[in-house]
Amino acid sequence: MQIYVCVKHVPDTAANIKIVGETGYNDSACKFIANPYDEYAIEAAVQLVEKQGGEAVAVTVGPESAVGTLRSAMAMGAARGILIKTEEQFLDTDLTARALKAAIEADGKQADLILTGKGSVDTEGFQTMYRLAGAMGLPVVNEIVKLEVGGGKATVEREIGAGSREVLEANLPCVLGATKGLNEPRYPKFPDIMKAKKKPVDQKALSDLGIDPSGAKTKLLKLEAVPERSGAKMIEGAIPDQVSELVRILREEEKVL
Repeated sequence: MQIYVCVKHVPDTAANIKIVGETGYNDSACKFIANPYDEYAIEAAVQLVEKQGGEAVAVTVGPESAVGTLRSAMAMGAARGILIKTEEQFLDTDLTARALKAAIEADGKQADLILTGKGSVDTEGFQTMYRLAGAMGLPVVNEIVKLEVGGGKATVEREIGAGSREVLEANLPCVLGATKGLNEPRYPKFPDIMKAKKKPVDQKALSDLGIDPSGAKTKLLKLEAVPERSGAKMIEGAIPDQVSELVRILREEEKVL
């Protein structure tokens, strides 16, 4: 099987993000990792290759430092990586999807399956995989917790709430979004990490793929830090008085009513 795994280079969720200017942040002070949900996709791809043969290729869009994220994917078992280079911290999801599509097609091999995480933990846009599937004309299923591939089809299960699941079948190739519960991502051993350093990473600029960054459909206007939450405030008195005071606080102080 020829499997491409779209992996995002994201700040560690424990990182202290410092906003710089109106639309950026100090990324030099952040530790970056592979998007945690994408690790389930990498593990699924590697397991399929181990069972059925073929190749798993990790693909990401990001700066030069995103090679480290690709190396993490390769340490888990991906055969090689593709980096689409950009210095944009918040690349439009439509551009991202078109760049991923172009890179996968330019690789010269017919994709049997494209895997991603259900979403990224930084911007949480939850759009890229759908835009990628739309651009490639492929079926898409997100938040899968079980996957079986055979006979030119992918059979998946996804949780739909209240403990219920739905079972879906999609023709290959298709785009699938992995989430927690699909598997347990392996922890790379030292030999795997060392081998990953020697695996090839093909680097391409957006322009090499015919992608013009100025063609973004959305534009980030401003970044704002989440205001620190104030301490709890106890409201005393009779119940009617407490309700009246709560409404006043919500309307006049918190301005949410």
